[in-house]
Parts: sequence; structure tokens; C-alpha cells
Amino acid sequence: MSVPPVVDAERQAGGKPLWTAIILAGQRPEGDPMAAHCQVAYKALIPIAGQTMLERVTRALLASADIGRIVIMGQSPEALKAGLDSDLGENQRIGFAQSGDGIATSIHKIAGSALAPWPVLVTTADNALLTGEILDCFFRAHTGQDVAVGVVERRTMLAAYPDARRTWLKFRGGAYSGANLFALHNAAARPALALWSTVEKDRKKGWKIFARFGPWLLIRALSRTIGFEDAMARAGKRLSLRAEPVVLPVAEAAIDVDKPGDLELVTRILEQREA
Repeated sequence: MSVPPVVDAERQAGGKPLWTAIILAGQRPEGDPMAAHCQVAYKALIPIAGQTMLERVTRALLASADIGRIVIMGQSPEALKAGLDSDLGENQRIGFAQSGDGIATSIHKIAGSALAPWPVLVTTADNALLTGEILDCFFRAHTGQDVAVGVVERRTMLAAYPDARRTWLKFRGGAYSGANLFALHNAAARPALALWSTVEKDRKKGWKIFARFGPWLLIRALSRTIGFEDAMARAGKRLSLRAEPVVLPVAEAAIDVDKPGDLELVTRILEQREA
């Protein structure tokens, strides 16, 4: 585990603390299907339009005025570091951490530590379309709740990509897909990490997650008689914390690389963006 030195500008000009970004760059113990598909050892190191996914996410975070330091977490930190360009691998703002059993348990271990001080932003290495615009939208909309989850509303996605196939959480007033951006503002967020560790395998089945908060909230979620913001607030209250969704106006925020079709779409978007 390597600890980046304390950044001199640990606080922004307005006095707000800078964020620690944790990039989840691990994969399943048995190997990742996308890594095998692309004939690379690690999914995070899949190249897209001249850069690995991990490089793209890391550079987007480094360029954000809200980010103070970055921690890249995976089962093989040295291999991930070796797969980065030297300007990133030797960057003093970037540290590396060994992941353990389970994503949430690994985050819980370092969140709020010297390696990853609060507030913490969690994202993933396959979030290859991450940009400064998306990060700015997220940080400006985040109101300082203990936990915040970035999402994109279905109408935003389908307006830009009518054929997009995503997993949607459906509530009164809209349906939402995750954007792989999670804000953990302070130590009060720890119960959310504990919950995450118990629902990781069901993370794409929203009803199973809401079932953890009792039948009343589950029924209201399934019947779509509750809005997403209200549902998040009520779920957070059950954990003695404040929680909110952050609805992002950028469709690409909810497009990551889980399948070959995703890789084709992301490659096409990046080639058009960088032409």
C-alpha cells in the first residue's frame, strides 16, 4: 500500500476539502470475461483508442480541481502501476492499494485513512467516458449528504443513445441507471459500506437492495409510488445517515464497459470525441 504525500493544496480556494478518488480496478478471482475477450491480463488495462481504460479514468480525475489524490485499488497493484504511462505511475498524487475480499470491505478498510482521507469519491476503471464535465456536474449537484450516488435518467440516455440497454431502477417520475460515481462524505457513510458488502452480488437488482430496508419501502419502490430522492432519503434514515441521488445530465456518465457491445460503443464515442 503506497500513500501519496499530503497535497499542499489540501483545500480548495473556497475552503472545502479536496476529494480522494478511489478507482476500483480489480476483477473476479476466476478472471474477467472482458479481459479475456481483449486478450489482456486485467480488465482495467483494456486499451481503447490509444489509452487503457484505467489511464483515461485517472487522467480525468487528475484534471479535476476537486480531486486532491487518487488511490488505484486492485488485486495486483504493481501490475496495474506497471501498465500505466510513467507520468501516471510516478505521479505523487497517485497511490495504490491491495483489494481484499469484496469491494465494500476493501473500501471500508482505507476510507478515512491517511491513504484515502474524507471525503471519498469511488469510481471504476471501466468508467472510460468519465470527463471533467461529468465530475463538475456531480460535485456541483452534490449537497453534502453523507452518501450520494450518481445516476442518469432514462430519458437523458435514450435521447442520446436510443438503442442503449442499461439496468434501470424505476421510481415515480423516472427510471435511473447508475453512473459509477459514489460520494462517501464522512465517517457517517460507513453503514452504507457495510450494507454494500451484503448486497454486492445483487447490485443490479434494485428491488433486492430496497428489500433490505423493510417491506414498506420495497412495496413503494415496486409500485413506483415513491420518487428516487425520497426513497434514498428514507433508506439513508434507516442507516442513520443522509443519502441522495445525484442526477447527471450527461448520458455518457452511465455507460461503462461490461460487455463487448459496450466496448464497441465506448470506442466509437471516444474516436468521435477525439477526432
